Amino acid sequence: MSQLEARLSIATLEAAAAALRALAHPLRLAIVDLLQEKGELPVKDIHGMLNIEQAVVSHHLGILKSKGVLIVRPEGNKHFYAIKDEEVAQVLTYVERCF
Repeated sequence: MSQLEARLSIATLEAAAAALRALAHPLRLAIVDLLQEKGELPVKDIHGMLNIEQAVVSHHLGILKSKGVLIVRPEGNKHFYAIKDEEVAQVLTYVERCF
């Protein structure tokens, strides 16, 4: 067993890879960047600020949520999205520094 395997379980590595695949899309990166800047937002605000159709935003939010990148808080008929773990936002900081 390698040192990496000793520190991180296969399940953890698979979850991390799934989250990175979820982030590997320009619209999803834009959503995470917006949420990093503004904090928790409802779907309507995200779609308005990014000028993307609401159905498209909802689709990408669903992917990010299912892979553990975002959390959702329902309030009445609205759903508010936020970054689940602020360390995810560090991925964007890394991308900005590299490019």
